[in-house]
Amino acid sequence: MLDAPEVAAVTLTARSVCACVACRFGHGARTGTRSTHRYTSDPTDAEWAVICARMAWPSWLDGNGGRPEEYCRREIVDAIFYVADNGIKWRKLPADFPPWRTVYACFARWWAGEVLALHGDLRDQVRVAADRDIGPSAGIIDSQSLRAAETVGAATRGYDAGKNVNGRQRHLVVDTLGLLLVVVVTAASVQDRDGARLTLTRLRDWFDKTSLIWADTAYAGKLVTWANTAVGLAIQVMRRPADTHQFVVLPRRRVVERTLAWITCRRRCVRDYERLPTPHEAMGLGHDHGDE
Repeated sequence: MLDAPEVAAVTLTARSVCACVACRFGHGARTGTRSTHRYTSDPTDAEWAVICARMAWPSWLDGNGGRPEEYCRREIVDAIFYVADNGIKWRKLPADFPPWRTVYACFARWWAGEVLALHGDLRDQVRVAADRDIGPSAGIIDSQSLRAAETVGAATRGYDAGKNVNGRQRHLVVDTLGLLLVVVVTAASVQDRDGARLTLTRLRDWFDKTSLIWADTAYAGKLVTWANTAVGLAIQVMRRPADTHQFVVLPRRRVVERTLAWITCRRRCVRDYERLPTPHEAMGLGHDHGDE
């Protein structure tokens, strides 16, 4: 039985040779249909090498049951990226990808654990390269309302009267580089302060070194006291200078606003099409890096 690090050490030398476990130990090599990359959403060979090395080791290779994977993991990831980038329905995937039911099943299986772990590994790598500690000590919080499609049920959608949006709302915390730490999706009717409680609670569970959060005036008031006493986070409200009546760039606010712009570069994230909030959270986690 090969160990996971042995797979991670393999590099791609050609498109026909894939390092993923589905191609090496499953049936991915025989069912692959795409000989070349043809879409701009496809990860490059270098990007795929990084992603492949960090994907979870399947339980069926450890003798814990389950069938060997039928399709190349790279083709599955290509298909997920295509949906996110182009905003199409899962059923409308081009014919050169694996069957849409298989692609969606993999996405549904990965979003709770593997997407989060992969995103965390990549964020840690970027922070180390930027000469930062792996564990962020500070973050910036903000929210973004977006319209929901007819596939979003009434139980998880709402109306944001301030922005005239009927749909859902993303609440997120980023580090000082603009990399996502936490994203929580709620109905748009949830107030920023209420959504922040869920978001900051999750932040505290995942990042014990974070102690300071910058926020805009929507988060002022009782939330500041609650955050300090309940989760041990100090919220510093960033206010626009009192003597100005025009647009002013606030350095910390700019960081989180840029991240929101990165996420909405992907058409699937411009509007919410997911029946449940968690798949949309996974879409946001996978596409907060822009094209830089």
